[in-house]
Amino acid sequence: MKPRITPLVEKKLIGCKQNMNYATYNPVLLWQSFMPLEKEITNRVSTDLFSVQQFPEGFWNHFNPETAFEKWVAVEVSDFENIPANMNSLVIPGGWYAVFDYKGDGSDAASFFESIFSSWIPNSAYVVDDRPHFEILGNNYKKGDPNSEEEIWIPIRLK
Repeated sequence: MKPRITPLVEKKLIGCKQNMNYATYNPVLLWQSFMPLEKEITNRVSTDLFSVQQFPEGFWNHFNPETAFEKWVAVEVSDFENIPANMNSLVIPGGWYAVFDYKGDGSDAASFFESIFSSWIPNSAYVVDDRPHFEILGNNYKKGDPNSEEEIWIPIRLK
């Protein structure tokens, strides 16, 4: 498991959000509410989909699966001038990210994330930063397909 350490320029997103936690994590309804409305977003900069987690400050210092966070399904936009009804805007601030390439059908995603937080982060020169975490579902993403590919972006800063 070797991520790319990459600077991120601020991103503007438009999408749908919902509060959830990891104890009862189920983003299916959020995706189902977003996908029919996706075509209403007129100022997209790419076809990529973003799956974003906005955690409260210190979430990863004292992890508790019952702690609520905001889950977003969104797309990147050039500006916030035309936000469709029933959608919201989110700014992902710039900063450093560890970017992990994930390939698979999602069945082992939980263990992949667990390895990032229980092994890679503690053994790296970094700590998790208090900025949004996200996955980019690009052209090679195919839900449920063992050859599906996505990028996992974890915000970091030096220890």
